[in-house]
Amino acid sequence: MRLKPGTAWHETYARCRAAAPEAFHHDRVLNHWGGFWQRDGRPVPAFSPLDGTAIAGPPRLDRAGAGRALAGAVEEHRQWRHVPLAERKSRVAAAVESMAAHRDLLALLLVWEIGKPWKTACADVDRCLDGVRWYLGEIDRMLAGRTPLPGPVSDIASWNYPMSVLMHAMLVQALAGNAVIAKTPTDGGLCCLTLATALGVREGLPFTLVSGGGAELSPVLVAGRSVGCVSFVGGRDAGAEVATSLADLGRRHVLEQEGLNCWGVWEYGDWDTLTRQIRASFDYGKQRCTAYPRFVVQRSLFPEFLAAYLAAVGSLRFGHPLAVAAPDDPLPELDFGPLINASKAKELADQVDEAVARGGVPVYRAPVESGNFLPGQDISAYLPPVAILSPPRSSPLFHAEPFGPVDTIVLVDTEAELLAAMNASNGALVATLSCAAEETYRRLAPQVRAFKVGHNRPRSRGDREELFGGLGASWRGAFVGGELLVRAVTVGAGGSVGPGGERLPGNFPHYTLLPERDGSA
Repeated sequence: MRLKPGTAWHETYARCRAAAPEAFHHDRVLNHWGGFWQRDGRPVPAFSPLDGTAIAGPPRLDRAGAGRALAGAVEEHRQWRHVPLAERKSRVAAAVESMAAHRDLLALLLVWEIGKPWKTACADVDRCLDGVRWYLGEIDRMLAGRTPLPGPVSDIASWNYPMSVLMHAMLVQALAGNAVIAKTPTDGGLCCLTLATALGVREGLPFTLVSGGGAELSPVLVAGRSVGCVSFVGGRDAGAEVATSLADLGRRHVLEQEGLNCWGVWEYGDWDTLTRQIRASFDYGKQRCTAYPRFVVQRSLFPEFLAAYLAAVGSLRFGHPLAVAAPDDPLPELDFGPLINASKAKELADQVDEAVARGGVPVYRAPVESGNFLPGQDISAYLPPVAILSPPRSSPLFHAEPFGPVDTIVLVDTEAELLAAMNASNGALVATLSCAAEETYRRLAPQVRAFKVGHNRPRSRGDREELFGGLGASWRGAFVGGELLVRAVTVGAGGSVGPGGERLPGNFPHYTLLPERDGSA
């Protein structure tokens, strides 16, 4: 095996420098604020999860630097909010097409920075661009009678979807009339987001992009008085800190947090379909907010379920996304590559070992040697698929989302036990019930504490008109999707933003939009 010619990191970074020399210097990446690319912050070392290659690290600002960046975003917001919609549409459309022209480079950066296989990386870029194109066609009706927020939108997002979540949100927020200040994720995506931001800035979009730790930047990017809305995607611990900071501010917010998404199997028999669905669920190593790491199975169906499950995981392909046997070979079609870093892989491996030591039953664990690797490469960030039957209640795998290719299986005997096991994490984004009878699904689904519940099929975050939110501890603030994404960052006629102002659909006190079940909302 060898690295695909033309894909090495030094070649990839050279392409970034050629595409946006204002943002990429030979020795570091720059922050962007105040309308200029700034050689500030303290660059820190970074390493690719693919094989440990040294890559560009984030130029971390301190709190004072973040304050200067926010002040620049506020000034841009004062001007941008008065730009006519037709002009905003023209600039966003131009930025989208510029990103499309650099689509393969953006995708290759995702491969190196966060370990996405090539096909998955391309899908992340395409989903961002296609989604914004849809908003460009719908934005006139969505903005009827609405105006931009009084201050810029602050975006803080996890590393796993830099384009289809973070950059997509930034483009739509700017389209709605807001300047945007975004923090690059701590664990990866710096160069991809910097290139996309540079292409947007060239078209006149009011983007501020900075790097730094949450402890230093959150007091500014979350609690800063001039911030109009906070959009957060990440874990529950960090999300709880953000929510605490916002508690007394009366500020618009969208806080998407993790949850243990569960797949229930009850009075079911279409095992071939379930095998295909289980295999697909390992996309990107389950490093997704809508992944399904928990299966709750009727005990009497366990033999059939296990056969279907093992057929699925036994066919999974993982490894180095850029390793090929011959120079002319296409990039491998993998289900997943590494986890985001070696520390995460070790954390999950330790949790698996601890769960087994305390009584969990390892029903599947692939050998790491079965992966697609370069000779002698660092494989410390790779974790083969694992499945644990009956994880002990003391294990984090019982109640928390692993965010990796680790499944747990819980057996139940009654419908009450099924529901209790599916609701173990006090709220989730999605869930699925595989059951043959429609009546059974309709009876059980309303009792599952997930925002979307699928019947015999997985649910996803969705795009465009599809609503998205969460229940319990998995979500706080405004729901998004389609028109609601625009409403979250704009103000209705005669409305206001603070307490007593316009009430948005979402998880706010005394106001909740019903969760989505298949066929209803």
